[in-house]
Amino acid sequence: MTKPLKQHLIDPEICIRCYTCEMTCTVGAISHDDNNVVVDADKCGFCMDCIPVCPTGSIDEWRVVETPYSLEDQFGWEELPGQQEIGESAGEAETGLEAFDEAIAALLADAHKGAGGKARAPASAAKPTINMYNLAKPAEATVQGNYRLTQDPDHDVRHIILNFGTLPFPVLEGQSIGIIPPGQDAEGKPHLPRLYSVSSPRDGERPNFNNLSLTVKREPGGLCSNHVCDLAKGDKVQVTGPFGATFLMPEDARARLLMICTGTGSAAFRAFTMRRQRSTGAKSGGMTMFFGARNPECLPYFGPLAKVPETLLCKHMVFSRTPGAAREYVQDRMRAQSGAVADLLADPNTHIYICGLRGMEEGVEAALTGIAEGIGRDWTTLRDEMRGEGRYHVETY
Repeated sequence: MTKPLKQHLIDPEICIRCYTCEMTCTVGAISHDDNNVVVDADKCGFCMDCIPVCPTGSIDEWRVVETPYSLEDQFGWEELPGQQEIGESAGEAETGLEAFDEAIAALLADAHKGAGGKARAPASAAKPTINMYNLAKPAEATVQGNYRLTQDPDHDVRHIILNFGTLPFPVLEGQSIGIIPPGQDAEGKPHLPRLYSVSSPRDGERPNFNNLSLTVKREPGGLCSNHVCDLAKGDKVQVTGPFGATFLMPEDARARLLMICTGTGSAAFRAFTMRRQRSTGAKSGGMTMFFGARNPECLPYFGPLAKVPETLLCKHMVFSRTPGAAREYVQDRMRAQSGAVADLLADPNTHIYICGLRGMEEGVEAALTGIAEGIGRDWTTLRDEMRGEGRYHVETY
């Protein structure tokens, strides 16, 4: 009888199809079709290089199997299968699997620092629609508007509104969509989608209209970002998704949200704020944002954010390159507001969301570590408890 073995899998519900893991894998073990990103058991050597680059933790899935799941199996999944029942031979391999698990756990402990750990959705979050439109059958949207959000000439950030007309495209706050840039790559294949967080609430950029918005920064040499930033009203866009089943906001109005972001990482938090404003009104409270940028001129939504009432959103807009002022980063402001942050950490109704460039994580983690110590808590333990309860969410790139 075949001895059990460990198989590396990817959760199709959580995966946001950013394809970063596939591009990172040096042995070609990870591939995709129109629906899913999958791992070839015959090629995977458990090097773990793909773990830290995954922004959602969807790649941290393992099963003990007697017969590995084939690529065909995985391409057809909409959700992961449960653990297989393993026969009598499992006892013969038990010691080897335990040793394997210990080795994997050691690697994951370090890798999760970058990936934010294995994500879980808030218990009260609405059920998201996943992968409704794929590479083979994308949705077509019409550009309804393209507005520049920043004044800094070196930071061209756009607010793009897409209208889906009569085509259903249900999204929740915190989900992403893929934009397929036109043309082909150097190998003559269609370009892969570029992911963008939706920056409008579930009922649309305009309430009860079938549209949504994106927050997109033009990147020098960026294929898709330049395509999107140059779109004109009336242009057609090929869209995949929606993606993401964990970086969602709780439906419980009592939940307190601590949101930490830089740049276009604010997109999801704009959606969160608008959802709360529309569903519970300006007096709902319980939302705190630390938003970092180089200066006010390159901070998206600076003007509109300033007008959001403090009763709804406590705002800390932090700048690192303001002329005549000392450099300040989000972690510095968090330390300066340690009392308020500590109050949030101590509250079991608090959900933490971190979104933006991966480089921000280390500083934010250090700040949270010190603040947690001030209330007698070990941050690593508290963070893992919150993650397990669906109250700690990280998406950084």
